[in-house]
Amino acid sequence: MKKLTRNILIVFLVFLFIAGVLSITSAGVAPEEISLSAIVGRINAGEIATIEVQENDLNVILKDGTQLKSRKEPQAAPLESFANLGVDQEKLKELNIIYKEPSAGSIFLSSILPFLLPLLLIGAFIYFLMRQVSGSNSRAMMFGQSQAKLAGPENMKKKVTFAEVAGLKESKQELSEVVEFLRYPQKFLAVGARIPKGVLLLGPPGCGKTLLARAVAGEANVPFFFMSGSEFVEMFVGVGASRVRDLFVKAKKSSPSIIFIDEIDAVGRHRGAGLGGGHDEREQTLNQILVEMDGFDNETNVIIIAATNRPDVLDPALLRPGRFDRRVVIDSPDIKDREAILKVHSANKPLAKTVNLHEIAQRTPGFTGADLENLVNEAAILVARRNKKAIHQDELVESIEKVLLGPERKGHVFSKKEKEITAHHEAGHALVAAMLPHADPVHKISIISRGRAGGYTLKVPSEDKHLHSKSEFLADIAISMGGMAAEKLIFNEQTTGASNDLKVATQLARRMVTAYGMSDKLGPMTFGDSQEMVFLGKEIHEQKNYSEKIANKIDEEVYKIIDESSKVALEIVKKFKHKLVEIAEKLVEQETIERQEFDRMVADIVPEEKRNLFIKPDNKKAVPDAAPAVA
Repeated sequence: MKKLTRNILIVFLVFLFIAGVLSITSAGVAPEEISLSAIVGRINAGEIATIEVQENDLNVILKDGTQLKSRKEPQAAPLESFANLGVDQEKLKELNIIYKEPSAGSIFLSSILPFLLPLLLIGAFIYFLMRQVSGSNSRAMMFGQSQAKLAGPENMKKKVTFAEVAGLKESKQELSEVVEFLRYPQKFLAVGARIPKGVLLLGPPGCGKTLLARAVAGEANVPFFFMSGSEFVEMFVGVGASRVRDLFVKAKKSSPSIIFIDEIDAVGRHRGAGLGGGHDEREQTLNQILVEMDGFDNETNVIIIAATNRPDVLDPALLRPGRFDRRVVIDSPDIKDREAILKVHSANKPLAKTVNLHEIAQRTPGFTGADLENLVNEAAILVARRNKKAIHQDELVESIEKVLLGPERKGHVFSKKEKEITAHHEAGHALVAAMLPHADPVHKISIISRGRAGGYTLKVPSEDKHLHSKSEFLADIAISMGGMAAEKLIFNEQTTGASNDLKVATQLARRMVTAYGMSDKLGPMTFGDSQEMVFLGKEIHEQKNYSEKIANKIDEEVYKIIDESSKVALEIVKKFKHKLVEIAEKLVEQETIERQEFDRMVADIVPEEKRNLFIKPDNKKAVPDAAPAVA
């Protein structure tokens, strides 16, 4: 429709241009137009030297060179008209009368153009209309063709190599072997090695799966076809399978080659799930992928790389050997990888000499590569907003909180009473965290609203953790209940500020009982089978594989854990009420307490087993900061 409108506009502009040219050519200093009787008078006066006759137009030239213009009667000779008006015959004989034939241009403009121009405009309109129709028909015939794009040095805006991908050493090694196999196949065939059919990249969102695929495209000297799983399926039946066939035909013609399918779970989900039946277009697309990867015709040099963050929903036939032979698990980066990623993303940004990226990496465990990129970008935005020339450590530290919790809500102003309640609530969290041996150190306490949080207490793990103990879970639940315990102790009242704390504590307690087997009464067993159902939205469905009697016991154990943790938190805030009030008053006064100041405030009451995690009196850190967890 846009093309048709544009073409009609072009035709209209051309018509205006032609009309303008014609008007310009006919424009100029027009001769004065007089009547025939006036011409006869001038003839009798002897003023006229020449009269040019062209059809009905008379061009009169006086003896002084002046030109006049007139028109005679149609179908009448000029001499006859002059005689009827009483011209002097003697003067008329002295007159030079010239008869001119009409020019071809004037004949064209006067006779042919008025009929030809509408025909030309109608023909141009029909031509452009037919072009639009034929274009639509050709696009309709292209539905079954693959939408994959071919990556190469000539059409890649920025080439990425393995050297530019920070961390992920094992993943890069797996993929570099695939690239090497395509480059030097004889090296592997000589020892009987078979080329892997497919490589599946698994990992949480933002960990670098697509970036690794881009690095493979940059390293490989073979054609690299890439597309998303959602690009296979259309509303028309059979289009997905047709596109799969066309994609593999193109890849086989260009073999050895690589195909990258991003978000393959869009077409690779379990078949027979009941969402569309056996004729489901998505299932037919998956069937064609399975056949192309390992069917009767399996002698190809095409490697398929796919990425997903939902390996649990993929069809088993897609994961068997012979299809996706290798599964590369990409985890969140550790502290060394985080520091390397921060260096990559800050390479083109002005960093102050005092910036310590190692410290920032220590404060961000659990951050993915995308989170770290966002962190550095937010710091650069803060610098630009503050009219600075370089990024300092303060901007990077502040960006950590912004990525975790959101921006500061300066317009969210507490009343004096609410500010005191929030200060005691956050002080309760921090005090309980400081006193429990298995709790992470407190990094920062604030009653400044960020995101949806009215206040927050950031806890900092001393090192990256992959395993969590029962004692750590119980400490986290007690810390969550610390805010509510402080409210009850000081104000003898409970507010809605603890709603999220209760939700987090209850979920963690239930997971301890049903998923981790950390209940002494029920023993080391798991209960319930949670499955994600996608129908009219996303829904987590739990299949009960236990009796109502066990369900009652689960509820009792969850209540027991929450109740005991609440008692622990209440006991701590009662025992150290003076410290609770001191921390809350400091928060009301300055709204934020950093780790160094908080450690000094509780240094005289902290348990002996936690003293090595606290900052020494000389302000040197025994254990560096790490990334925050919100309480």
